[in-house]
Amino acid sequence: MPSILFIADHRLNRSPSQRYRFEQYLSYFKSQGFNWKLSEIISEKDDTVFYHKGNYIKKIKIILRSFYIRLKDLQRAKNFDLIFIQREALLVGSSFFEKQFYKKNNVVFDFDDSIWLLDTSPENKKFEFLKNPDKTKINIKHAHVVIAGNEFLADYARQFNSNVVVIPTTIDTDLHKPAKNVNLPYVYDNFPGKKIVIGWSGSISTIKHFELVIPVLKEIQKKYPNQTEIHVMGQGSYSHPDVTLISKTWNSKTDVEDLNAFDIGIMPLPNDEWVKGKCGLKGLSYMACGVATIMSNVGVNPEIIKHGDNGLLANSDREWIEHLSLLIENPELRYKIGQAGRKTVVEKYSVEANKHKYSAVLNSLIKQ
Repeated sequence: MPSILFIADHRLNRSPSQRYRFEQYLSYFKSQGFNWKLSEIISEKDDTVFYHKGNYIKKIKIILRSFYIRLKDLQRAKNFDLIFIQREALLVGSSFFEKQFYKKNNVVFDFDDSIWLLDTSPENKKFEFLKNPDKTKINIKHAHVVIAGNEFLADYARQFNSNVVVIPTTIDTDLHKPAKNVNLPYVYDNFPGKKIVIGWSGSISTIKHFELVIPVLKEIQKKYPNQTEIHVMGQGSYSHPDVTLISKTWNSKTDVEDLNAFDIGIMPLPNDEWVKGKCGLKGLSYMACGVATIMSNVGVNPEIIKHGDNGLLANSDREWIEHLSLLIENPELRYKIGQAGRKTVVEKYSVEANKHKYSAVLNSLIKQ
């Protein structure tokens, strides 16, 4: 029975990138005859240190320990048929282990962001000198096949490797689905005192993207007093002086329930090189739950959204206000767009629609 060693930064069900790139396929891989093991660097205990300010000595110890973990992985690499590297083998700029795995085994390199650009979290800016912008191209060169999350990333990868496959970041639509009791607009819009929930989901490192539309949301709250509610799902301690909002900590057990509380899902983004590599995950998660979705008209978003059909695209604050107002005032349109969005995800961006692409990649390397 062929076996895969997954090389990643985090434990299971911790990192969105891992969760939506390969973790939700693990049971499928098993059903296809693949055994697998995950080797992560950052433990649950390390999380409380690594993604908070300070603790520099402890952070250095975590980085040093990561070298030891990868040395052990290198020693046991011969026991696996495939090495699947998600984004990187180490948190620092070295590509030593990617090169060594490439010499010893069949290597899959998977990435879903413009990771060749520096985008260090605010808590670890002092460690940015350890990063290496050229690391990604080196890792791409030292892979037998590269899986990219969208065509922009694939075009970058093809400069350094001819064997590149595009598999979008996907949603498990058997898990992410509309609440059972939400079937028609009037079911959930005509309760006395029901407020329209405008929701955003993401990590604290991407809260800067949510804050792009703070002026918009401030205007919406003035325009619709006591009619709307803003939910921010990611870190429960978040607040902003300009708007009233409800902040929740992300929890895998309540994730889908929290998304289903949204009436409108928003995905604001700047128009820059980093964003061109993003794969639309936030928007896709809203759409899978049948939530009417508005995205910034940048990056891969225009490929996902057909404006006015399965979602709305915004180019400016004025358009954000117009689109939000339209959906706030039209429950039937919210429902129609939400249903069309769900259909798009099921047909193009679901685990079911893409799982065979993964197995084809893995089996091609096994045959080699």
